[in-house]
Amino acid sequence: MSKDRTILILGSLAAVLVLVTGWLWLSRGEADPLAPCRKGGMQAGPGNLGAPFELTDQNGRRVTDRQVLAEPALLYFGYTYCPDVCPMDSARNAEAVAMLEGRGIGVTPVFISVDPKRDTPEVLRDFTGAMHERMIGLTGSPAEIAAVSKAWGNYYKVNDQEDPKNYLVDHMTNTYLVIPDTGTAEVFGRELSAQELAERAACFIDVTSGSGV
Repeated sequence: MSKDRTILILGSLAAVLVLVTGWLWLSRGEADPLAPCRKGGMQAGPGNLGAPFELTDQNGRRVTDRQVLAEPALLYFGYTYCPDVCPMDSARNAEAVAMLEGRGIGVTPVFISVDPKRDTPEVLRDFTGAMHERMIGLTGSPAEIAAVSKAWGNYYKVNDQEDPKNYLVDHMTNTYLVIPDTGTAEVFGRELSAQELAERAACFIDVTSGSGV
């Protein structure tokens, strides 16, 4: 083998080595830092879900996402006339928030109504007040609710065609963990207990607060 051919082969191998090393370095840099907190549940990479919004809170004030999500939050979409699932999930979320508070971790429970026609600020105030003193209830115009629901990938359908007063709303029952400067860190299902939800949320919050994710 000629000297020139040997140099060419060695040069090619070196180039491949540099490319592979660079790829491994980039892959390591792009790895999900929150992966250790994910335990086979529904996953949402940081920032994949959510968008800026402006809605009306339970006190009738217009508020933005920056005001509502100023600290880690457990965000849930439901409606106050829901006969069972929404009250149960909201109570579970409120209990998890209380557990986190006991550990010195501040988390805001947020309830966004998918039934703005019936869920006025006054109705929301009664509902959220019964769940947790810091729970924020949000409503808005049908268009505003549709937009914020779409941003979080939340499906719902208002079934008021036959009875415009007494009707049910089909909707998803996910709880979204939203962390400032991170976005939506995880999506939790309703199968989790309050204890499990608190433990899972604490992991994400601890990681993001320590690494600046």
